[in-house]
Formats: sequence, structure tokens, C-alpha cells
Amino acid sequence: MTEPILGPLFFGSDIYRGSSYGKTHPLRVPRVSTVMDLCRAMDWLPPGMYRTSPRAKPAALLSFHTADYIAALHRAQDQGAVDPATRERHALGTLSNPLFPEMFDRPATGAGGVMLAAELLAHAPAGAIHVPGGGTHHGMPDRANGFCYLNDPVLALQALRRNGLRRLAYVDIDAHHPDGVEPAFANDPDLRMISVHEENRWPFSGALDDTAGGSAFNMPVPRGLNDTEFRAILDGLILPRLAAFKPQAIVLQAGADALLEDPLSRLSLSNNAYVAALRAIRPLSPRLMLLGGGGYNPWAVGRCWTALWATLAGFDIPDHLPDAAADVLRGLSWNGGARPPPTEAMLTTLLDPPREGPLRAEITDRLRHLARR
Repeated sequence: MTEPILGPLFFGSDIYRGSSYGKTHPLRVPRVSTVMDLCRAMDWLPPGMYRTSPRAKPAALLSFHTADYIAALHRAQDQGAVDPATRERHALGTLSNPLFPEMFDRPATGAGGVMLAAELLAHAPAGAIHVPGGGTHHGMPDRANGFCYLNDPVLALQALRRNGLRRLAYVDIDAHHPDGVEPAFANDPDLRMISVHEENRWPFSGALDDTAGGSAFNMPVPRGLNDTEFRAILDGLILPRLAAFKPQAIVLQAGADALLEDPLSRLSLSNNAYVAALRAIRPLSPRLMLLGGGGYNPWAVGRCWTALWATLAGFDIPDHLPDAAADVLRGLSWNGGARPPPTEAMLTTLLDPPREGPLRAEITDRLRHLARR
């Protein structure tokens, strides 16, 4: 008997509601809980499409992370403190990777979600799952890195492999290069990695000629990247490379920090670029796992990931939000700091106006360079 097509499914959790990295950290803002609330206000999360993400147990994380690190992370949560040696070795309790009450449970929930999603997808002939709490692509085997305590994209790809899939693709459109994912799969001929990220931006990796032993295509882009330029990258790099590779599953990391409103990058995309990428990428593999990632403007990231779920699940996005959804957006704040308030359009619509612009020579030259590989 043939297994049924899976999904689309949305994996969420209330652990993201009220969980914060601290009053001064960029991840003090609500993100996944906002997406859940917006989707429910739109009637886009019927019971059959929603699953509560499980929390990964420590042993399940050892396919990538070291036992010492997982023990240290668990201990730091339990004790609410780290000693200097642990801070130095594992980068816990730093400005970027602070101590907070759910510092193991929250990333372990993202990891548990992607590993369950991988198992379900691998055992179905086709399907799609959105795990907005995933996408923490900077985590290293033995230390936290760049707000990421665990590396759930690596764990997701490994889980797809354990469950029988070999030929996999990882596409990352976050503003920051996935410096934890790329080395994990360097020199792997059955895994294709494609990253579009801002040049001269932390973590300062992912150079144009960095191929990870032939497994990766890196497209660093200049500040101000617009929708026109992203479409050129989608059509000139991402889609043809995926089509030629013919992956059994695609993991798409859709960090929303490449949007114009994000405070931690200098890119200028609208969320239409994200929606267009998802629509174009989805037909290129029978299975797709959609992750979150970066994104530090609560209105921008909430609207973007909600629009992506609507696209994946086949819901029509209205021109204007109903009052219940607009009220979700009006109830958000920066939770401190002196950032500007959102525009009225960001409170009453889901899709941005297009942000087209010139196609600069830096983009076309780099695309031609990558096309020669």
C-alpha cells in the first residue's frame, strides 16, 4: 500500500511564547508565537495541520553535538550560571549566547521538531512541513555561536539521511552565512548547499569561491539587495542548481533578516521575494522542510513566516488583514530599545509592496562566475 502524501504540516510550541534571550538581546522579540497567533487569527491552523513540536532528548543531539557540550548546555539551564571554563570552551553565558531559563529546552524544541519532520517526510512519497522554530544555522558541535545553541538544520539533514534519503539540498536565504552547516557537509557529493547572504557581515564566511569541497554555492551580496536582484539570483543560481541536482528532499532556511526592516542586516528585500522563492523551489523536490532562522523585527518576521505558511499550505493571502489578525500585529512591541514603530501597512497587511530596483553589476558578475562551476 502506497504511503499518503504528507501535509502540509506546521510544527509549533508554546515554549516560544514569553521565552526571551533577555531584555537587551535581539531575540527579546516574539517571533514563532506571533506566527502561530496570526495563522490562528486567519483560520490557517486547523487541527489537522498543526503539531506540537517535541523536545529532543540530549542523546538525540549527539549525531552532531558533543556529549560534553550538551551536558554543559543542560547544566547551564538547570543552574542558571556557568563557570569561566565553560563560558570559554562552550561560549555559553556570553552577550550573543546568554543564559536564560529555556536555553536548552527552547533550542531542543526546534531540534525535536525538525527531526520528527525529517522522519515523517522521509517515510512519505511527498510532503511539506514548516518548522518556524528551526533554522539555527550557526551552532557548532562543541559550542554555541551567533544566538544558536543547537544546529537544527544539520540535525534535520542528518535525520533525513538516517531515514533513508541520500540526495539532499539545503538552501539558505538568511542574511547571515550558515557557518555551522557548511563544514558539517563539506566534500559530500550527495548534498548540495546554496547560500545567499550579505557580504562583509558576521560571521564573515561564505566567500564566492568557497565551495566546501564542491558541495556548496555561496552567493555573497552587497548591501541594499532588492527584489529584482534576488529574482536574478533565484533564476540564475538557486533554481537551475536544484533542478540539475534532483534532490529527494530540500531544507529551506528562510531567515527573515534580509528584509528591509531588519535591524541586523543592510539588505532591502520585501517578503514577496521569500514567497516567490518558496513557490519556485517547492516543485523541485517531492519533499520540503521550511525552517525559520534570523529575523529581529517582530512585525516583519511574523508577517513573512505567516505568508510563507499560507503559501505552503495553499491559503489565499488577502490584501487587508481581518481585525483579529491586525490586532495580533498591533499588540507587538520591540520589548525595549528605541527602534522606530511599524508603518500602518505593516499592521494591516501581510505582504509588503514590491521592492524592485536596479540589477547591479556585482550581482550579475558573481552569477556568471558561479555559472562556470
